[in-house]
Formats: sequence, structure tokens, C-alpha cells
Amino acid sequence: MPGEPAAPTFAFVAGEASGDNLGGPLIEALRRRYPDARFVGIGGDRMIAAGLESWFDIEELSVNGFIDPLKRLPRLFHILTATRRRVMDAGVDCFIGVDFNFFNLLLERLLKRRGVRTVHYVSPTVWAWRKGRIRGIAKSVDLMLTLYPFETAVYEDNGIEAAFVGHPKADEISPDTDRRSGARRALGYAADDVILAVLPGSRASEVRLSGPDFVQAALRLRAGNPSLQIAIPAANERRASQIEEICRGVLPPGAWRVTIGNALEVMAAADLVLVNSGTATLEAMLLRRPMVMSYRLGTWTYAIVSRLVTTPWFALPNILAQAPLVPELIQDDATPENLANALSTLLDAGEDHELLKRFDDIHRELRRDAAERAAEAVLRLAGRD
Repeated sequence: MPGEPAAPTFAFVAGEASGDNLGGPLIEALRRRYPDARFVGIGGDRMIAAGLESWFDIEELSVNGFIDPLKRLPRLFHILTATRRRVMDAGVDCFIGVDFNFFNLLLERLLKRRGVRTVHYVSPTVWAWRKGRIRGIAKSVDLMLTLYPFETAVYEDNGIEAAFVGHPKADEISPDTDRRSGARRALGYAADDVILAVLPGSRASEVRLSGPDFVQAALRLRAGNPSLQIAIPAANERRASQIEEICRGVLPPGAWRVTIGNALEVMAAADLVLVNSGTATLEAMLLRRPMVMSYRLGTWTYAIVSRLVTTPWFALPNILAQAPLVPELIQDDATPENLANALSTLLDAGEDHELLKRFDDIHRELRRDAAERAAEAVLRLAGRD
């Protein structure tokens, strides 16, 4: 009708699968309030299904550590400048960078200088790195959306608006429902199978660096448990092909299976999980699955990172609990033998009720209807509440 404000336009950039999984529900929550809204930018399958017009393939942005981006700098710079130009041309109500911190914070700074309201969804780990980063964030971000409750204080102390919205995965996974039996039926496993879920990462570089160690660890664990089933979820077809190439000739036929896009279901079906650092550690915790967390970087990247990180823990359950709930094996400690030994200890121990209670307590604290709370905060910033 004449006089009514135009439908809003929101720009998003997510650079990897975990960001795509956060951005999709936020787009859906915004669309529920504004069905005619336009969503543009860069995202993966989840965000595109929710209504995003994606300008580039998200796989072009998927990089790891410090060295990998340097190799791809010309292409990343082209995507950055092209995205900035198209966001400005679209006349957006605000820009939402979903994780992917280096790229998005730089893009947000360029846009904020030109008067675009900027939101960053998922706090960088300023509490684990050099605190000086907060000054740069203040130049880039109008609103920080945090997944964890302890993160808001550092922004508020530095004059940056922040909102704790909770974690979408804590909303998606009920703390009162055990998915194991249903997941096993769906995946074709028997109720009494012993299953190890192996998650070497969603990026090509993560699978390349950690995949061989994870597969060798699974082989060692199976030597003491001949009926062990090894379930490996892949983020997409490209990762599936990469993982299958690592497994062939190492794991015996019939003992392993690679599936695509169903990491939660695979972890739900499992007895224990071998997982790369990141969101998957949180998901395993929300599913109440014992896990061993491992991470390996390139040699030079690790040499840089190890001198910058100040936190004593890497696995999200440990960070949230401020206690070593989950075994962590990092870099040179992440050998197949060490991984297999840690997994064997968990398997032999059986169900640890005290650990599961700690998992449940964290789960309930994070369960806040995150997408709805994030949408409300975005709309307030955009003047559309």
C-alpha cells in the first residue's frame, strides 16, 4: 500500500558449514516477521534453502589457519571487494557476518565506514587470544551476537553492544530425549552394535591434516573390538570423496561407512565420538556422547597459534565448564596411538553419570531459542522492531 515502508533487505556472509547452519535459522526467523524481505550475500545450502541469494560458492571461502588464506589471497580479495560493492548497491538494512571472523570483520569495517549497520553473529574468541583485538572489533561491529553467556562482558566493558542469544544447537537438540535408538534404525545399525563416530572436520585442510590420524586411530581401536562399526559423516560430497580416499585400503571393508550431511544423526547413534575441535564438540556434548577431541594444524600455523592462545582448553565443553570434561589431544599429541588409547579408556569406562549431568547443565543454560532472540536483536538495530 502507498506510504508503507519497503520490505527490508539483509545481507549475510557465512564462510563455512558451521556458519551456514547458524545463518539459515536466523534468515527463517527474520522471514517469519517480514515474509517479503530480501536476503543476499554468501552462504551455503542451509542459507540458500532459507531464501538467501548467494553471490559466490561458500566453498571458495573455506580456508584454515594463517597459511591457507595467504595462498588464496587474490581470490579472497576479489570476493571481499565484490561483496562490499554489491552490499552497498543493494541498500541493505544491515549486514550480518556469520562467524568467519577475519574476512567478515574486515568486510564489516569497510561497510560500517560507509554507514551500513553491522552485526557479527558468533563472537571471536577474544577471551582466548590477544585482548587488543577488541579495539579492532569496535571499529567493525555495531552489534555482537554471542552464543555463550560469558562472552558479553568483554564487549560491554569496551562499549560494544552485545546480546547473548544462546546456541541454536541447544534448541535443536532436546536435553530430555535420547536419540540413539531412532538414529540407529535410520542408519541401519543394530541396537547392540558398538559404534565409533569419526568427525575429522568440515574443511578440506582439516580432513587432510587430521583424517589419516583419525582413521588409523579407529583401526587401532577396532583391533581390540573386532565388531566395532566406524561411522564417518561428511559435510558434503567433496569431503566424502576425500574421506573415502583416506579410508580405502586402511579400514577393512564392511567396518566403515561414510555418509553426507548427517553428523548429528551419526553422533546420536554412536557410543563414543572422535571429533575435530569446533562446533561438533558442542554437538556431541548436547547429544550426551563421550568424546575425544583432537586438532592438528600445519606446522607453521601451529607455531604462530600456540604463541597467541591464552586459554587452557580448546574443546567447547571444557571451555564452558572451565574444567577438563573432555580429553584433548592437540598437534604432536594427536597420534593414532594416543587417540586410540583415549577412546579405549572411554569405551571401557561405560556410562559416566556425573559427566552426563555436567553436559546437561551446560545444555540447559544454552537453550534460549537462539534464532528468535538473534532476529529480535537484528531488527532492533535495523529499526524494524
